[in-house]
Amino acid sequence: MRNRSKKTSTVLLFFALLVFLSLAASEAGGPPSAKPAYLYKTTFVRAAPGKLLDLIALYKSRMTVDDASGDGPLLWWRHTQGDQWDLMLLSPMGSYAEYYSRGRSARRDKAAGPSQEEFVRKLNACSAWREDIFVFGPPLDAVKKAFDGTAYYHIEIFVSLPGKQEELFKEREMENIYALETGRPYNMIFVRDQGAVWDLFTLGCYRDIKHWAVGDEITKEQRAAAARKAGFNSPEEIGPYMRTLIDMHRDTMGMAIK
Repeated sequence: MRNRSKKTSTVLLFFALLVFLSLAASEAGGPPSAKPAYLYKTTFVRAAPGKLLDLIALYKSRMTVDDASGDGPLLWWRHTQGDQWDLMLLSPMGSYAEYYSRGRSARRDKAAGPSQEEFVRKLNACSAWREDIFVFGPPLDAVKKAFDGTAYYHIEIFVSLPGKQEELFKEREMENIYALETGRPYNMIFVRDQGAVWDLFTLGCYRDIKHWAVGDEITKEQRAAAARKAGFNSPEEIGPYMRTLIDMHRDTMGMAIK
């Protein structure tokens, strides 16, 4: 009983931390809520040799089923450099109970378009590798707004060191405050629930590659002030501190799919 109470207290403390950081992000100009409370299925797919366009066409054909069943909208993009996969797909679920409810499952079965069996058979033929991870992230409206009108994406995926998951989340939010103070977009944070090994990933949405690479021109003094406001001693401390919390880290950049 004592162990259960201790575990419950730890969980409550973590979510209290998330609420505090969400308010801090909101005050700095971030989304209304950064708390990872909305469930998404994230899929990374590598196309079979010569099958990338077939893979994209297959997912487009499946979107009619997603829209009819309430599973949409599918949010996705194509990598240009970085990790081994070709496509990242973010599928809104809401919650497990909502996604697997009788009504939504029935709509999924009745929707026009390729059946699940047919879709999987074709997917097996045009993909060489797939990885799924179920994550909690920002509200769907905030994610859709971030994707709207953007054409370039940057994802950072992390495996934390043991016991450092909460501190890594906090560091990611601190970097978001720094980003907003220096005129850059807020990076959405998605926290693992189950699936692949990653503990969390952040996703930034940009107008184009120049927007990602350059950002707004600010002075050295402004950067230093932004770092202190975010909780760092200096901008130079940000990267080294983050690396004290992680076992593995991968970056991937890419573009919108037309």
